[in-house]
Formats: sequence, structure tokens, C-alpha cells
Amino acid sequence: MEKILVTSALPYANGPLHIGHIAGAYLPADIYVRYNKLRENDVIFICGSDEHGAPISIKAEAEGVTPREIVDRYHHSIKQSFAGLEIDFDNFSGTARPVHSELSAEFFLSLYNKGYVIEKTTEQWYDPVQKRFLADRYVEGTCPFCKQPGARGDQCDNCGKLIDSLNLIDPKSKISGETPQLKETTHWYLELPKFDQELRDWLDTKSEWKDNVKNFIMGWLNEGLKERAITRDIDWGVPVPLDNAAGKVLYVWFEAPIGYISSTIEWAQKTGDPEKWKKYWLEPDTRLIHFLGKDNIPFHTIIWPAVLMKQDLPYILPYDVPANEYLNLEGRKMSTSRNWTVWVNDFLKYFDGEYMRYYLAANAPESKDSDFYWKEFQNQINNDLANVLGNLANRVFAFSKKYFEGRIEAPKLSDLSKRLLNEAVSKSVNISDCYKNYQVRKAISLIMELARSGNKYFDETQPWITVKTNRIKALETLYTCCELLRIISVVFYPVLPASMKKLRKMLNLDHKFTWKAISEIVTEYEIGDVVTLFRKIDDEEIELQLQKLKSEDRAESSINQKPQIEFDDFTRLDFRIVKILEAEAITKSNKLLKLLIDIAGEKRTVVAGIARSYQPEKLINRKVLMLINLKPRKVMGVESQAMIMAAHDGEELAILEPDKDVPSGSEVN
Repeated sequence: MEKILVTSALPYANGPLHIGHIAGAYLPADIYVRYNKLRENDVIFICGSDEHGAPISIKAEAEGVTPREIVDRYHHSIKQSFAGLEIDFDNFSGTARPVHSELSAEFFLSLYNKGYVIEKTTEQWYDPVQKRFLADRYVEGTCPFCKQPGARGDQCDNCGKLIDSLNLIDPKSKISGETPQLKETTHWYLELPKFDQELRDWLDTKSEWKDNVKNFIMGWLNEGLKERAITRDIDWGVPVPLDNAAGKVLYVWFEAPIGYISSTIEWAQKTGDPEKWKKYWLEPDTRLIHFLGKDNIPFHTIIWPAVLMKQDLPYILPYDVPANEYLNLEGRKMSTSRNWTVWVNDFLKYFDGEYMRYYLAANAPESKDSDFYWKEFQNQINNDLANVLGNLANRVFAFSKKYFEGRIEAPKLSDLSKRLLNEAVSKSVNISDCYKNYQVRKAISLIMELARSGNKYFDETQPWITVKTNRIKALETLYTCCELLRIISVVFYPVLPASMKKLRKMLNLDHKFTWKAISEIVTEYEIGDVVTLFRKIDDEEIELQLQKLKSEDRAESSINQKPQIEFDDFTRLDFRIVKILEAEAITKSNKLLKLLIDIAGEKRTVVAGIARSYQPEKLINRKVLMLINLKPRKVMGVESQAMIMAAHDGEELAILEPDKDVPSGSEVN
């Protein structure tokens, strides 16, 4: 039996949850925990809301309420959303609680007393309108590395690099929109460079981590670690436990992960054994697994381990950090500020929470970004759950009730029936490996293969005919299908717990079961009340959601203009008309095409994300606009040596072409 401590990144208590949160950090963790509980491992699932920071203070001021009221409101909202999706924590706490403040102060003092925290007076951005210092995330500008607008003052989401907010180009306060001023302030800094070699040695032992996680980490380390402010000027947070630090609180990035431990302490207190938390955090045989989105990778693989390494108690370090990529919506990056997202509490007004569980799990952004499309959501629910698995259960149970009064006894099985069930048991081993290795998409694919094989078997054995000529053969079909559905009820439980309990109830099976139940043999079934396992979603329901999304999309009502540039910046861009000679799809991508282009006799390769709007054969010999002096970069293993220009209306791309024929290589200015 393994001992496993699972956490999900703490959701920020200043707003409701959306589907991106669920796909990245919470559903994958819940599925993993449910699987391990079926395997009878010693596993606990710990989380809580992140309740400190400038956004909460700002929202409270805007509404004329206290930060505590904001925190309580969204803590409750978040818990309701989790309950609606059956995401079941062993403890869900919050960081604005005494046990957390006390523990965070202990963590700070341990680092401070060991010489890993230094005091520095520096210049920091100050909002003259709001009369407050700005946290890094409340300064926004153009990234000094990749020149992408919209970079935060601590990190650029576009290139992933750590940023010193003082280096932002054209900085703006996200609170007032004004240009901030530089003003001196004193803070305490974690000396991250001192941890470089120790972190590298530890990370060298993590050979099994996901490639996207390892690549992200090494990018940070190879850029060189920098001192990082551990305190900030704000009045809502954990006070810095030093006599000369009045008005300072601990930075959220530092104290929030400590919430994993304080929540576990709270859990132990609730169990009646206050010391029980130490069994998971201080004993080296515990596997600590952090589920999160890729924007949280550096905090959990570099900064958090560094903090843990130098504590007075021997805290365990992360065993694995299976971070996920981003979830997009209808082909566009999600944006809560523009309301381009699907809020969980709104979704639950219209659909069963398990429908979201299934669709997000089947399309999980495990190694690359994925998309939520409302029409695909409808198709997968209707085709996979209703037409395949739901149909198998309904036809088996209805037939059993009609011809055998619901009593199905085990007959002697034919080779065909044995082969079906043996393959199901064998496939369950593969499904187990998928769950264990965070490959939920593959697990679901294998489970649906089981359900399809059941329907195929039912059709091939034709019980509607054999029941009239050989009732034993008809009974064999029904019994074999019941056994298959029993196996499915176990292997699908981590993804669809409520539906699988409903399925087991129709089979008159115990709701308390383990993975071992797969290999058990039930010799008789007495079918209970038959109900619809999955209802179908109508076109009108999806059209309503698409109309709601479009009407609430604030991006359509105004232009999100990028920062102004100088004329000299524009003149450095070399736009040319080029001719497309060849075009082909890139393997394993549904968005990218590989193009061979001609620029006045020079041939180049270009990777273009236009596959959803253009068929390759229809691009041959067309002349289009491209930026040709962009530095080459590899995309899906193909070097792209220019960039195609296209307009985007939120759904379709339109490549830009001259309105009359001009020679290849013609300059555009």
C-alpha cells in the first residue's frame, strides 16, 4: 500500500471557478485520488482557497466591504462548484486562518534565521492615483524578452520567462490604468541563487516527470535564478514576523503553498488526531503530488522546494508535479476579463456536472493545449455516453426485465463470451496504468472500447432471436454483458463516480467496492429499477450556450489595442508577398500546416496555424502576405522561417492576399 498526499493549486478567492481551472488542476487530481482509493492506497486530497493578496483588497474597496467578506463569499462559491462536479477533498481549508498564519510565520523565520532571507531597499512601482505600491502582478506592460504586450510584472505568459517588473516596457497600473512611479521601499528577499545546485541535484532524480514540466523548469534554471521579494506593502495578508516590518505582509507566492500543510493540520485536528499530519508531511515514504496548471510550474518545482529544503522540520519534497497545459474555448484563449469562458456555477444550471467531468477528462490538456467546443461537447456526450455506454446498459437491462424478469444466472460461457470478458480484464490493467501515469484521455479511450465491444457482442449474438429458439444462449448474452458492465462500473468510477454508482444500483451491486472487484465473478444478477444512465443534449441547449457566450463576450464590444510603438519599430518589420508552392498537414496536429513558399526565387519552410480554416490543396499557388524577417523557430519539429498574416474573427482565420497579382517578393509598406 502506497502513502500518497495529493494537492491541487489553491484557487484564488476573488472570483468563481471556470472550466480552465477544473481541467488544469482539480479534475485530474480528483480522478487520480479516486483511482488510488479504489486501489486501497493510503491517499488524502488536500486543498483550500488562496485568500490573501491585492486583488481581494481591491475588490473589497470597490464594493465597500471587508476583504474577509470577499473571501467568505468566494470560498463558499468555490466549494459549491466543486460539490457540483463531485470533486471531493479530504479537507478544503483557506489561508486566512490562524493556523495558516502561524505556520507561515514559522516558515519565514526558519529561512531568515538561516541566512536565506536578506533585507533590501529598492525602488518599486507606485500608483499615484491609488496611493499604493503595486504588486508585480498589478503592473502590466510589454515583455522585455519577447516584446509581447500584456506581460505581468513577475512573469510573461507568452514566453514563460521570469520578469523584473522594473524592466517592463511601457508599464501601466492594472488598477488605475495610469503610468506608475518609482518609489523607494524596504522588503525582504529570498536568495534563490543559493539553492541553484541543490535544486539541480534534486531535479536530476525526477527522470519520470512530464516533458512539458521538465522543459519549463530547465528554462528557468538556465536563465539564472534571481533573488525574489518575499514581502510586500499591503494591509491584507500574513504579517511579517519581524519588529521592523510594520505594514508589511508575506507575499502570496510564498505563503500560499504553505496552505497545503496548514490544511493538512486542520484535517488532522478534525479527525481527532492532531499529530496525524506529520505522518504525511514528515515521513519520507509519502508521495507528495501537486496537480496544477503550467503557469504554476516554477513556483512548485523551484521556489516551493527551496523553501521546504531549509525548514527546521524535515518536510518531504514533491514526488511529482503533473502540470497540465491550457484549455482554450472555441478556438480562442480564455479571458475572464472579457468573459470569454464557461463558469462552473453557470454550467451546472443547465447540465449534469458529470458531463463536464467526462468532456474535460476526454480532452484533457495533458501535454499540449486543448479546446472546449460546445458542439463537440454535445457530440461526445450524446455519442459516447448516451449512444454507446448508456445504450448498452439500457438494452441489456430492458431485455433482462422483459424476458427473464430481471434474474440473470451464470450459464456455461462460449469461447466468444470468455474472450470478451478476458479482454476486458486485460484492458483494465492498461486502464490502471493510464490512471497511475496521469493519462486520463487514454484511459477513457480504452473504457469506451470496452463499451463498444459490448454493443458489438450483443448485436452478434442476437438475443432477440435466440430467446425464442435457445433461451440459454440469450441468457449467456445478458450475463456476459452484465459482467462487462460490472467491470466498466469499476474502471470508469474515477471519472464518473455518480453515474457508475447508478449503474451498479441497476445491477444490484454494492456501492462500496475496490479495484479488486474487477477480478471477482458474480454468478447471478437481479436487475433493479432501470433508469436512463445518460440523457442526450438537444441542439437547442447548445445553441443557447453559444448565444450566451457570444452576447457576453466583451471582446466584441471594444478593440483591445496593443501598446503604441515608434515608427522605427515598424520599419524593422519586413512584410512581403510570397507564393505558396506546397502545403501539407503536420502529423499529430489539427491546427498546423507545413508550407513551402517562394520569395523572389528563395524557398523557405513555414508552419502556419490555419488548418481549421484552409485545406492544404486549396492553398497551392496562392500569393499571401508574410512577415519574413522573424527569427526562425521550431514548431512540432519543423523549422518555421516566416509568419503568415491572417485576420481572426474569433471563429475563422482569413489569410491576407493582394487584391491584384504582384510578383513574389514584393515589399509591403
